[in-house]
Amino acid sequence: MAAPVTRQVSGGTGLALAPASTGPENGQPLEAAVAELPVLDASGKRVPFGALFRERRAVVVFVRHFLCYICKEYVEDLAKIPKSFLQDANVTIIVIGQSSYHHIEPFCKLTGYSHEIYVDPEREIYKRLGMKRGEEIASSAQSPHVKSNLLSGSLRSLWRAVTGPLFDFQGDPAQQGGTLILGPGNNIHFIHRDRNRLDHKPINPVLQLVGVQQVNFTNRPAVVHV
Repeated sequence: MAAPVTRQVSGGTGLALAPASTGPENGQPLEAAVAELPVLDASGKRVPFGALFRERRAVVVFVRHFLCYICKEYVEDLAKIPKSFLQDANVTIIVIGQSSYHHIEPFCKLTGYSHEIYVDPEREIYKRLGMKRGEEIASSAQSPHVKSNLLSGSLRSLWRAVTGPLFDFQGDPAQQGGTLILGPGNNIHFIHRDRNRLDHKPINPVLQLVGVQQVNFTNRPAVVHV
């Protein structure tokens, strides 16, 4: 049986360049109107957001956009979570992007990600959950999930943009993401809104909250930012 989930909300200080967030907070259920908003799967099929966690607990990760190298490397680590770990805790991992659904399969192939993934191309759920748009000047701990430095990562993102079948950023580059623990039903157990592109929630503390076995992400070279 999965360990009980501790309810908490992310915080932080710093000079905000983005508007103050609005949306559900600690202990508040997800609004029914938000649960009814659609996401799209890789075939373009519309699925109500709330249906993804109506009968189960889910870790839902909203990413910035599919060309963001930081999001790519974070999702590469999500891909390393064994499905058996999730099944043992009766938990699912869901990634939600904000591109066209046509970008889902190439992104999964690029990252090796095989858990659930959908898109919210109008960013309506991002907005209703209070996800930030723009960057906050706030200190963020060095992420254990980012392998590239700023220069090399940005160059690879640009190269993917110009060589892809559709020259676009696969989403709004100013949109930030976040992490939630939801379900069963419209229960919100945890919410973290990213303040900037490096502020995503480390994976293992989230897994711990839902009783999923920890994963070793450390077998990689150290990261040097420039």
